[in-house]
Amino acid sequence: MAVNLQRRVDYPMLDSANIAYFPRIYDLAHRFFEECWEEMCGISYPEMINDRKIGFPVVHIETDFISPLKYGDTVHATIWIEKIGSKSCTWAYRFHNQNNELLWSSSQVTVCVDMETMESVIIPNWLTEGLEKHIKQE
Repeated sequence: MAVNLQRRVDYPMLDSANIAYFPRIYDLAHRFFEECWEEMCGISYPEMINDRKIGFPVVHIETDFISPLKYGDTVHATIWIEKIGSKSCTWAYRFHNQNNELLWSSSQVTVCVDMETMESVIIPNWLTEGLEKHIKQE
């Protein structure tokens, strides 16, 4: 089951061509990533990092920039898990605009780490159980 979120493209996200600057799109994706945790696993990402000392930094990204994100567009993000390993998981992202046009597609691998040592660790069962409910085959 995918998670669906949305956010408007705001002026500070734009470059001189009046479209979203590509690093800002990755920033937007990360904001959506952080929001997903509560729906998927019942815990906020700040609580995971600050209290549980577990994080999921990105280690690999494949992205297609299909069409520009324009000022005022509403980005409809669909996010799901493609694969879960013992220490990593692969996230799929699809961004559409308010007209349901596909704008951006990305696959991102994250690794579970101990935030104090930054060493990879096995994904705890209490997180795996939530993530597994959001595996979707495209």
